[in-house]
Amino acid sequence: MKSRLGIFVTVFILVFSSAPANAALVPSPGVRPFNIFVPSRYSPSNPVPLIIALHGFNQSGTKFEKYLDLTPIAQADDIIYVHPDGTADTHGVRFWNATPECCDFQSPKVDDDAYVMSIIDSVSAQYAIDPNRIYVIGHSNGGFMANRLACSHADRIAAVVNMAGGSYTTAGACKPAAPISVLEIWGTADETFKGNHILGKPIPGAVKTFNTWAEINKCSKVSQVVPQKLDLDRQIPGTETSITQYLDCPSGTAIDFWKIDGASHVPVLSKNFTPEVVNWLLAHPKVIPSITNQRPKD
Repeated sequence: MKSRLGIFVTVFILVFSSAPANAALVPSPGVRPFNIFVPSRYSPSNPVPLIIALHGFNQSGTKFEKYLDLTPIAQADDIIYVHPDGTADTHGVRFWNATPECCDFQSPKVDDDAYVMSIIDSVSAQYAIDPNRIYVIGHSNGGFMANRLACSHADRIAAVVNMAGGSYTTAGACKPAAPISVLEIWGTADETFKGNHILGKPIPGAVKTFNTWAEINKCSKVSQVVPQKLDLDRQIPGTETSITQYLDCPSGTAIDFWKIDGASHVPVLSKNFTPEVVNWLLAHPKVIPSITNQRPKD
């Protein structure tokens, strides 16, 4: 058996942050409660974006936030922000039941698809959320979950960011109801970059996942590397990250791939990482037309 569950049990390099003054962390009741970060300038008369950040296997929402340090950006850009916890298994390991491949290895199975959507529903009921600017970021097992949500709720979610997470292995399992923007971020030194196996099931790697999203979203078959490069890993000198984009995706959506040359499964994030990711998300609001409205054939 070629299972490599250990790649998901990662140790984050943490950058501690706290909620900015006058902002609020609002607890949400329920069986699986979560905290909602509300920026200090929030007004019910001005609908704002919502970002949900999903941690990796054997991590937590709190640790993922300390890694991303997204709270100050949510304050500055007037974003409501949630970083919930996955379910703890019998060993206390937190996970997301994203796809049959990853990463609910117990029984009965947890319905995390419904749980994350219940977060969107409950936060939208309490606050003025712009329905065209609902976003998900996930790392590793959380990246699987981000891809899953893009497949099943593209009518509600505008864009997702997958950091080193896989997706379905079964052809045709992902059938989004609408176009959706997807950003794949992967380090070339990550063991999962070229693919992996979990409990004997093959998991597609970075390039295949990127190409598959372009096919699903009905982009052209042409991708390009743009001249701009990014500095996303502070331990790697220079601008180590290349950007590849598919062309002619429908209705203003984007399928992008940020390849961090030399980075591991858990990149050592530079100060640029989270601002760049949030800027990318905010630049890709929800588009309305159905995915059946394909671009004209050449």
